[in-house]
Amino acid sequence: MSSQIKNDEAAEKPKSSLGVRHLQTVMLFFAMVIAYGMRVNMSIAIVAMTDSSREDTFEWSMQTQSVILSSFFWGYVVLQIPGGALAARFGSKILLLLCIGINSAASLLVPVAAYYGDWQSVCACRVVQGLSQGFLFPCTHNLIGKWVPLEEKSRLGAFMYAGSQLGTALQSMAAGYISEYWGWPFIFYSTGALGALWTVIYAFLGSSSPQTSRIISAHEKSYIEHSLGHVGQQQKLKTPWKSIVTSVPFISLIIAHCGQNWGLWTLMTETPSYMGNVLGVDIKSNGLMSAAPYLGMFIMSFPVGYISDYVLKKKWLSVTASRKISNSIGMYGPATILIILSYVRASTTAAVCLLTLTMVLNAGHYAGYLLVHIDMAPNFASILMGITNFFANIIGIIAPLVAGAIIKDENNADDWRNVFYLSSAVYIVFNTVFVIFGSSETQPWNEPEEGNHKETGIANDLNQDKEHVLHKI
Repeated sequence: MSSQIKNDEAAEKPKSSLGVRHLQTVMLFFAMVIAYGMRVNMSIAIVAMTDSSREDTFEWSMQTQSVILSSFFWGYVVLQIPGGALAARFGSKILLLLCIGINSAASLLVPVAAYYGDWQSVCACRVVQGLSQGFLFPCTHNLIGKWVPLEEKSRLGAFMYAGSQLGTALQSMAAGYISEYWGWPFIFYSTGALGALWTVIYAFLGSSSPQTSRIISAHEKSYIEHSLGHVGQQQKLKTPWKSIVTSVPFISLIIAHCGQNWGLWTLMTETPSYMGNVLGVDIKSNGLMSAAPYLGMFIMSFPVGYISDYVLKKKWLSVTASRKISNSIGMYGPATILIILSYVRASTTAAVCLLTLTMVLNAGHYAGYLLVHIDMAPNFASILMGITNFFANIIGIIAPLVAGAIIKDENNADDWRNVFYLSSAVYIVFNTVFVIFGSSETQPWNEPEEGNHKETGIANDLNQDKEHVLHKI
């Protein structure tokens, strides 16, 4: 009896509303902000770098510019799956430090590379940035699985990943002005400096898990461990590769992630051109208007996460049903809006509002497929994310190329309509597959065949503790 009382007290949520888990969440949020700022800054900077009316610019052809813009993804897809495996084996802190640290160094070197090595050296810097950012998503998923209690997963997970949208929006708004007043090199210097500052701070405050943290309280640590069933020494589990690649729910998860990336990267890469060529928006306004959809998506991530957690807390829906509904809002919603957008020509305001609404609804995926990796196999969440992100980013490379092949005349609204139609079809078909075959149920292959615990009694106590938390909180 006394042992049960002690377990109950340990499983209770700490009275303080903020804890070290929230500090880790904020650090990961800013990692996303900075990483995406460095990811998208080239697409804005290259306009100034090739502007013949300015000094210190380059005579790069459109083909060369396209090679530079795509070079990031040559490296990015390479380390997705190895990154997931490394995060599971060695912990995520060191990999995240390498990710942002290397990105920062490469960003600071881009201007020097451009001046002394021409576009080939710039491509080399971007490939290195892509390679190191291959750790970003697998490590973040691994850390969510280690740090975030079940009851807070949707809102804290959504908040972390929403940093990517804020980073994109801030870079879209700021880069044009930085280039105008200080010159295009400072676009890279500013993001590189911020990344270096984050790296230093995270080296002191970050941790791969509550068990290895030096600043967490015993009460908060116990609360997280009991919520996630991570009490005691954590074993290094052998990855069940065959079970993973033959799992129908996991294959449907890959498809959902690919569908999301098709639509998202089509919008991210083509929206500035659409606004400039079809809507006639000037460059400075283009940066501000291009940022509006991402700001809308960032803001929407907060209610999406809180509503999802609240629904699960009240047990109005199962976890699987909640994830599928959220994901459907995030994919069926944009599919519908894109069809409407394709018929809007005369009104710039209406088009920007529709593009913003598309991204606002797209925020549903933060509480949708994105968390299913952790639901279905928390022990291998980083590996699952590495696999799905690998395929999704190949799609992210293909989608803009397909859009470019469809658009024969960038000023022709009919060509753009076909691009929007295709994105809508991908959203609808791919999400339907996920709705039919997807699942957030913990998969049998998440646990090793012989079990994680030396004694059956320990496993039973953990299950009781987890049920106690779910009822108590």
